[in-house]
Amino acid sequence: MAGGHFGPAGVAKERAEQYQGRVTVSVIIACVVAAVGGSLFGYDIGISGGVTSMDGFLLKFFPGVYEKKKRVHENNYCKYNDQGLSSFTSSLYLAGLVASLIASPVTRTYGRRASIICGGVSFLIGATLNASAANLAMLLLGRIMLGVGIGFGNQAVPVYLSEMAPTHLRGALNMMFQLATTTGIFTANMINYGTQKLDPWGWRLSLGLAAVPAVLMTVGGILLPETPNSLIERGMQDKGRKVLEKIRGTKNVDAEFEDMVDASELANSIKHPFRNILIKRNRPQLVMAILLPAFQILTGINSILFYAPVLFQSMGFGGNASLYSSAVTGAVLCSSTFITIATVDRVGRRFLLISGGIQMIICQVIVSVILGLKFGDNQHLSKGFSVLVVVMICLFVLAFGWSWGGLGWTIPSEIFPLETRSAGQSITVAVNLLFTFVIAQSFLSLLCAFKFGIFLFFAGWILLMTIFVFFFLPETKGVPIEEMIFLWRKHWFWKRIVPGNPGGGTAE
Repeated sequence: MAGGHFGPAGVAKERAEQYQGRVTVSVIIACVVAAVGGSLFGYDIGISGGVTSMDGFLLKFFPGVYEKKKRVHENNYCKYNDQGLSSFTSSLYLAGLVASLIASPVTRTYGRRASIICGGVSFLIGATLNASAANLAMLLLGRIMLGVGIGFGNQAVPVYLSEMAPTHLRGALNMMFQLATTTGIFTANMINYGTQKLDPWGWRLSLGLAAVPAVLMTVGGILLPETPNSLIERGMQDKGRKVLEKIRGTKNVDAEFEDMVDASELANSIKHPFRNILIKRNRPQLVMAILLPAFQILTGINSILFYAPVLFQSMGFGGNASLYSSAVTGAVLCSSTFITIATVDRVGRRFLLISGGIQMIICQVIVSVILGLKFGDNQHLSKGFSVLVVVMICLFVLAFGWSWGGLGWTIPSEIFPLETRSAGQSITVAVNLLFTFVIAQSFLSLLCAFKFGIFLFFAGWILLMTIFVFFFLPETKGVPIEEMIFLWRKHWFWKRIVPGNPGGGTAE
């Protein structure tokens, strides 16, 4: 609808001060159960690196890598450089990228729960195929099904959490997704530590146990209530109002309900959300949906989490020691999420992102210097420097956990207006998985080529993203999800781009 002057204008005035309600048991339960979807993503990130360093797994599917690993006089940085092995890890993320785009119309048309259920079922199928894999084709098919599950889950769960949570606690409750992700990573690391002793079939148990969070997510999706935003958008206003009253614990929800109705009227006038997301009114949200997930991956975190056992073995740690070290990093990441939950709605998103970025840069540079001076071909790090590297990596992971780890998902899920929220979240997930795929596929080659410089490569990106946050990301703390448009109109840069008229610049 060109110009948007004769149709629904969306949320036309700020009503945030009139919002009422409290944190209810029902909203806490809904958010905790939904967040289990994050554990699928986390479990896979944690399990992949451990499995790819297990001899039984390498012998069955990648014998060439196994032979290279056993050679004593091998370039420390290049011993695991194999595109087939990288494909095992990264095929999932390419499948997830495609699935996340398919999930958008499903989430919008059939509700957030439908996508959560689809994600759980797909992940369950993938876990079964992987655990019983007899050849590489079966293994990769299982990975693809896991990817479909992650694509649907990561698209729907953050939006579900943002819509269910009360405004003043949206950051903390949305962080449940990151908590589930980091718990999944830590659990996977501990499982790998146990199953690597069950040679040669321990890897099957590691991959098969992914069925547990998949079942939890599927059952949760069936039992959870739909979000009031989704119900109202799909024409079920009375039902949406009842759910809103229940999760807010009060009948007096007029202001929030009116915002949702206004937003749904505009949403239902938009026939093509992906086309609408390109208009000027939505430019700042689109920029954030692309850059924030890309920046999250370019911190280098997934490289450390995917390949932690491989990375530590490359640095001269023994097999058991490398898995133990990666379990420690998983525990640090999990615990760091509690820092964010406690502070995100007090100090705000910007402070956490900037402070976390500074700490990550310092840690990456120190690790790079140690490896550059003390580690090369056919060399092992001394015990003292090995411990220092692990400490620096843990401090890096800690900083990531309280900053980009959760906020890289939280901020994109809370900034889009209702009419483009599903499409926006799909773009966020697709970009995240695209960059995850690229880094997963290229990291072992980059490690071989850059050697210790790989850490400086990621430090450079973290510097860039920290500067971006300082200048271009407004603070979203305490702003109602349906009134986020007013934030961009007040920002020193984005107010030049976002039109003043609430409905201005809309298009079908």
